[in-house]
Amino acid sequence: MKKLLELVKKETVLSIALLLAVLSSFLVLPDEQYLGYVDFRTLAILFGLMAVMAGLQEAGLFRFTAEAMLGRVRTRRQLVFLLVMLCFFFSMLITNDVALITFVPFTFTVLRLLDRQQARRLVIPVVVMQTIAANLGSMLTPIGNPQNLYLYGKSGLGGGQFVALMLPFTLAAFVMLTVWSLFQGFGAKGEAALEITFSQATSLKGQEKKLAAYLALFAVCLLTVVRVLPYGVMLAVVAIAVALLDRQVLGRVDYALLLTFVGFFVFIGNMGRMEAFRRFLEGMIQGNEVLTAILSSQVISNVPAALLLSGFTDNYEALIIGTNLGGLGTLIASMASLISFKYIGKEDKGLRWRYLGCFTVANLVFLAALLGLSFVVR
Repeated sequence: MKKLLELVKKETVLSIALLLAVLSSFLVLPDEQYLGYVDFRTLAILFGLMAVMAGLQEAGLFRFTAEAMLGRVRTRRQLVFLLVMLCFFFSMLITNDVALITFVPFTFTVLRLLDRQQARRLVIPVVVMQTIAANLGSMLTPIGNPQNLYLYGKSGLGGGQFVALMLPFTLAAFVMLTVWSLFQGFGAKGEAALEITFSQATSLKGQEKKLAAYLALFAVCLLTVVRVLPYGVMLAVVAIAVALLDRQVLGRVDYALLLTFVGFFVFIGNMGRMEAFRRFLEGMIQGNEVLTAILSSQVISNVPAALLLSGFTDNYEALIIGTNLGGLGTLIASMASLISFKYIGKEDKGLRWRYLGCFTVANLVFLAALLGLSFVVR
């Protein structure tokens, strides 16, 4: 029982998804239509991307790139800007959670090279902005986060159309993050040169063939995302290739996320077959997709919100905007945000409440600005 409670605590969203699936199955008994609930294409692409990103991360590509860029930093403003933008731009391709897993611990390493006072002053605001940057940078592309990948497949939009839809919000986020980074760089020492020495600790020597293979697999995943390759072919190629390259990488795939998708697929499918419930929810959502998605994300996070609401509206463009903006706000609005919070706790437990306060205020400011922009754009 204790182990079960620990599992539920660790994988709360997964537990809720499976519970909803089981409960709904008593209302709509399992039959042949259940197989039609599951979006196997989305699951296959998610698996492929997670496996490939785990392989590239294991090979050290992202950290190597960050360390190489850090060697060009000369001022505090440049340092803050780089640390934030690493998360912003990398998240567009490697997903928001992988960006945070890679660059938040890297940030702690870098800040330890500053004097203690500067490091303590910067750690909370920098990690908060890295988290916001990862969540907002990832909204530009279909592969930036799980809800984008799912809604992109459901919507039938082309890749260019998806990017065009989210580009105004991404540009606005970039401007806001840039202004904040430049402002944060000011202080007692202003633009004085940083007296830090950071050696290129990560090497790609001996990893060239593996990196080339993983980059080729990434291209295969992208071809599937844009509907050039069948997802079954991609799944087979990635699974076999990764098993041959490094079998341990397959163990780093987030299978809990895949099962969460399955649980919500079953729940949504069952609820959609209950006419009264379906009509009620459709009436509530219609014309309010953006606000409904944002508010739902604050409670259940944006990935489950995307899965749930997509079953009751076909206004996918509004859902894409709403679930991406909905990643701002509470700590659980985007599950990726929990990654940074856990790292802050490991670094210094005394920082957690200060971090949470700063995180909440900053998220609400960004959310208010981008929500206002959504009314203008639409």
